[in-house]
Amino acid sequence: MAALPSIKQFKEGILAGNRTLLARAITLVESKKKEHQLLANEVLNAVLPHSGKAVRIGISGTPGVGKSSFIESFGKMLVQNKHRVAVLAVDPSSQLTGGSILGDKTRMVELAAMEEAFVRPSPSEGGLGGVARKTRETMFLCEAAGYDVILVETVGIGQSESTVRDMVDFFLLLMQPGGGDELQGIKRGVLELADALAITKCDGSLEDSARQAYNEYKMGMHILRPGKEDEAWVPEVYLVSSHSGKGLGEVWECINRYTKKSHASGSLSEQRQKQNIAWMWNLIDERLMQGFLASAEVQGQLATLEEDVRNNKVSANYASEQLVNIFSQNNK
Repeated sequence: MAALPSIKQFKEGILAGNRTLLARAITLVESKKKEHQLLANEVLNAVLPHSGKAVRIGISGTPGVGKSSFIESFGKMLVQNKHRVAVLAVDPSSQLTGGSILGDKTRMVELAAMEEAFVRPSPSEGGLGGVARKTRETMFLCEAAGYDVILVETVGIGQSESTVRDMVDFFLLLMQPGGGDELQGIKRGVLELADALAITKCDGSLEDSARQAYNEYKMGMHILRPGKEDEAWVPEVYLVSSHSGKGLGEVWECINRYTKKSHASGSLSEQRQKQNIAWMWNLIDERLMQGFLASAEVQGQLATLEEDVRNNKVSANYASEQLVNIFSQNNK
């Protein structure tokens, strides 16, 4: 097995835009090996001052809405406009193997082949909101490598989409036409997170349905999030077609307006600072849980207490307190 590059080699290669070293650094970040995690942390700290200059966009929507098609068309348009685009495409994880279920980069063949684009699929590993656990760190590496637009594609609506919102600057929700009562089945909380909605597949036989959905969502957003004179941003709704390119430029203009307004007000900087702190606490929670489950003393009582809770012999509150006390006593 080839030796790993040094931290200096990683840093210099990533800052020079070396895609091979960028991919290897991301693999380190995603690795569960302790030695890889330690090296990944060093590499991240080395390049962190060079990150933060990209526009971070989260893109979500129900399965079948056409996220991958939209991202490929949108990404190609951005490349044509002299941007460098990184796509962090999160694939669903198999519950059996933990590996990706979908076809990875085969869903974005043309974009992945472009020199100015970098498409990185990762299994979600059951992460909330369909976001891979290491997506944030991967995003920082891509920014340091000079990619000025980061697109985070999520698995789809179903868990906490706030996880996506908490790592990006702009949250775009894709909706599809032809589903009958368009607002049915869409959680209000998800709509409240969106900075803009894009109705997909506005072409061919679905164009009329798309326009109907556009009107319904426009009215729905007006009801859910009525605009106020002092409100910083009122979410907008667009009609788009990944096939013809319709509406893609308008969506990008919308994102630019939003980020410029956020920069001018200072809210973007404040939002990113809050996201960094929130992520630190998420990682603390994760590491504490890992240590808790790795404790031999906890493992010695866990099965018995789980069984007692299952059979209503003790309350969940009692069992959790017992296990936490066992962990605390053995980690003083």
